[in-house]
Amino acid sequence: MKIREVVCCSVAPPSATLGLGSIALYDIQTGSQLASFKQTSASIHSTAIVGTKAEKGGLIVASQPDKAILNVYTFQKEQLYLKIVLPEKLTCITTDTEGRYCAGGTANGKIYLWEVASGILFNAFDAHYRKITVLRFTLDGAALVSGSEDSRVTVWTLSSLLDNDLQHEIPTPYCTLADHTLPISDIKCGFGPFPACRVLTSSLDNSCKLWEISSTTLLATFIFPQPITILAFDLAERAFFAASQDGSIHQVNLFRQRKNRMGHETGSLEAVGGMDEGGAMRIDDEDVPTRKRLISAGQEATSLAISFTGSTLLVGTATGVVQVYDIPSHQLIRSINVQQGFAVTHVCSFLKPLDLVGQMTIEIKLRGTLMRCRLCYPSLRKPLYDTWFLPAMLADQTENVISPQVLRGGLPPYDFLADHRFFMGQQSETGATSTQSLQSRIAELEGELASMKQNLTKAKGLNDAMWETVVSSVLGSENSKTREEETGESRKSKKARVNGK
Repeated sequence: MKIREVVCCSVAPPSATLGLGSIALYDIQTGSQLASFKQTSASIHSTAIVGTKAEKGGLIVASQPDKAILNVYTFQKEQLYLKIVLPEKLTCITTDTEGRYCAGGTANGKIYLWEVASGILFNAFDAHYRKITVLRFTLDGAALVSGSEDSRVTVWTLSSLLDNDLQHEIPTPYCTLADHTLPISDIKCGFGPFPACRVLTSSLDNSCKLWEISSTTLLATFIFPQPITILAFDLAERAFFAASQDGSIHQVNLFRQRKNRMGHETGSLEAVGGMDEGGAMRIDDEDVPTRKRLISAGQEATSLAISFTGSTLLVGTATGVVQVYDIPSHQLIRSINVQQGFAVTHVCSFLKPLDLVGQMTIEIKLRGTLMRCRLCYPSLRKPLYDTWFLPAMLADQTENVISPQVLRGGLPPYDFLADHRFFMGQQSETGATSTQSLQSRIAELEGELASMKQNLTKAKGLNDAMWETVVSSVLGSENSKTREEETGESRKSKKARVNGK
């Protein structure tokens, strides 16, 4: 089975009079729509995805800007799954990578923390003085990073937020990053466990800053000609993209060629920034190298994301179009028209979920060491067959075998089987045990069918006998009444004749 990458887009209307927006999934290769979820108008930083993992179905969570409601959708159906009433309206939400916790920020600077599986509210506390604009979990889910209009970025350890002994106390942040001068617009967490990871922040003060959390050190500051509203951080931390309201998207490389004292390149790389350069780097539109790293979307960019493969850049615009750019060449590959006149408030990419509605029907048969899969796509009349290795039983010589390494992104065959059993409601058994159980089940069903036929014959005969008895009794009573009436009339006629004589 070929694993495909999908693009998730959330759109919202510029005004409430235009109706509600939607969330849609598209194939990144063809641009065709795979699913659409209606009745939502999530704003920027107000949509979160919970992936399908370990027999747990995927979720799409979207907070509504005009009311204290959280809409929840599942990949199995396009209708609204849950509508959760919140204590107050949320301005931003986020979930961790494992889908265990969901955090939401409010306009009053308060943060709510829920458990996704049970919906339990673990904590609610005042984190900032003004509106919270963005929330992010670190990749390992050990910390929560919050940004606010008070120009401060605060890091909270998840263990302190979940501690029962500290529920009635105001949590103490792990650290506070206070070097911006205007509201925080976006936050991205780098690769690595907390606190060894790095955090990239952007603000309306025309700057982006790269922080090291373990030492709370400011590693580099990048100054742009326009205020930065949205970021996209490469997972390998080689570069990041920063977009402004005028549609300019800057690619900033975090490594460069090392030069010696004579100004010649040595062939090695070094990290950009640092205190030896004054702590700041100016990204100027007039520099020739900068222009080569500049992408002009032609309209306001409202959301950014790097694809799952890291080769393309997804740009959501204020006109309802998602532009797909090739990162090495900066060439526009394709445009996906989501909803005309609506702003794309969220865009991301991930592997197509196994439980996505209406995509395929799976039938699995196990024979010895091989798994036979029958995939029925709606657009194909004939099924497609693939053969896979089971993890615990490997055959020496087989044909048309696809190794488990083909399943990229942490989807080994045993996870595939578990998801199949959970969502399709089928159980597969191996070897002679499945054959014997199937034969015994067939024999049992045939015996039940024969018994039902006998009971049907008996019931039919009993019904016919009852019917004949009822009919004969009814007809007999009617005949006796008719005879009595005829006898009475004949007697009356005889009496009349005698009286006449």
